[in-house]
Amino acid sequence: MKQTKQILNTILMLISTICVPATAIASGTEVGDTIRLDLDRTIALARTRSVEASTALNELRTSYWQYRTFRAELLPEITFRATVPSYNRRFSSYQNSDGSYSFVHDDNLYLTGSVSLSQRIWLTGGTVSLTSSLDWRRQLSGIKNNSFMSIPVALTLNQPLFAVNDVKWDRKIEPVRYEEALANFISDTEAVAMTAVNYYFELLLAKEAVACSRQNMNNAEKLLEVAKAKRAMGQISENDLLQIELSLLTARSELIENESTLRSSTFQLASFLGFDDSRPIELEMPGRLSEKPVVYAEALDYAMQNNAFSKNIRRRQLEADYDVAKAKGDMKQINLIAQIGYTGTDRDISDAYRNLRDNRVVEIGVAIPILDWGKRRAAVKVAESRRELTENTLRKESMDFNRNLFVLVERFNNQKEQLRLADRASEIATRRYETNVETFMVGRISTLDLNDSQESKDSARRKDINELFYYWYYYYQLRNITLWDFENARPIEADIEEILKN
Repeated sequence: MKQTKQILNTILMLISTICVPATAIASGTEVGDTIRLDLDRTIALARTRSVEASTALNELRTSYWQYRTFRAELLPEITFRATVPSYNRRFSSYQNSDGSYSFVHDDNLYLTGSVSLSQRIWLTGGTVSLTSSLDWRRQLSGIKNNSFMSIPVALTLNQPLFAVNDVKWDRKIEPVRYEEALANFISDTEAVAMTAVNYYFELLLAKEAVACSRQNMNNAEKLLEVAKAKRAMGQISENDLLQIELSLLTARSELIENESTLRSSTFQLASFLGFDDSRPIELEMPGRLSEKPVVYAEALDYAMQNNAFSKNIRRRQLEADYDVAKAKGDMKQINLIAQIGYTGTDRDISDAYRNLRDNRVVEIGVAIPILDWGKRRAAVKVAESRRELTENTLRKESMDFNRNLFVLVERFNNQKEQLRLADRASEIATRRYETNVETFMVGRISTLDLNDSQESKDSARRKDINELFYYWYYYYQLRNITLWDFENARPIEADIEEILKN
């Protein structure tokens, strides 16, 4: 009787310590400094320190300078051209008055320079330029002398008459392309946030798995001691005792595996955030947003206003229209070149700017195919077919975009209820496991029922965290598509000029 009483006291003592929460078992003092993060800070660090964020910024810089180049091409351009010097010492053929040829010796030094101001004409697509130039030639053998030719001013127009106006189309396409790049940059930063959410919850799940495994192992060790005591009193069978011992071995194996996963997940998040040390990372469990649901019609309106997809559709439609216009313009080519100005020549540079004479050039170049076997007409048909194909593709992509957004809105709105159910299921599974542990102590349930309640508890806890992960992942996916901050009811914007300065 005395031995039986001691065994019962041991069982009661183990009952008081066996149902300790996983978080309490997992807590402890870390050795060295610890990186403490919440979800908001993790996302903020990812947007500034991750490789993905740097890539997005580099792509933005490229698009920014491409747009600056386009804007600069619309402005006047001043160009200086010079040949300093050109030296010639050679024999050249010369035709005499009787039709015969002779060779003459040429030995001269030649310098030339010009300054021109040119401007593309937005309305017509031509180019107008204002030029001033001076040429100097020095004969080095024979009768040595200098000669100058000046063009104080010359106004030149180069105008294609039927070709496509590239300037007009560039002014339509390039601003849309730049708006698309800006929207892509903001979307990329939201994609970085989605990746941060993914890594954050992977580490949370890994920590929870380790905590559960450690709790299960500790519980299995205590249950094994209880089972041995009960076996000594003949209250359980040898099979139940072996089953509990097997559960202990399984728990130890799972703990080793989960600790390895934890180290891997810690390294993954640290690398993503740019931490180059091996300090442990402590995470806070994220909260929830307001319960206000997202309305699909509003989300679609935000997406059409802000998302790069709407700009992408517009740009591709414009490019298809441009290809058709260019193909039609290439069917006949007429180019007008007109120049008016003054010129003067003399052996003295000052006299070369006196007694100026008119300098006029009018030239019309025509290239009209007489027989091209339908090549240019076929090019027009190809461009028109491609435009029609693009229109059909864009319609399909728009339908897919709208459908995917609708599904995402539904999932996010439903996720709030899924999360509430998962919270309740985890709470019930934990209470059931604790009750089953106590019931097992008094011999009313088998080890199979106890193991089943343990697996249900662990599964419910993992599902609870998974549902919270989907909740935040869907939220940032909505932000990524709509570029709208639903929590603060404002568009997601960025100061591009300030970002590019940094």
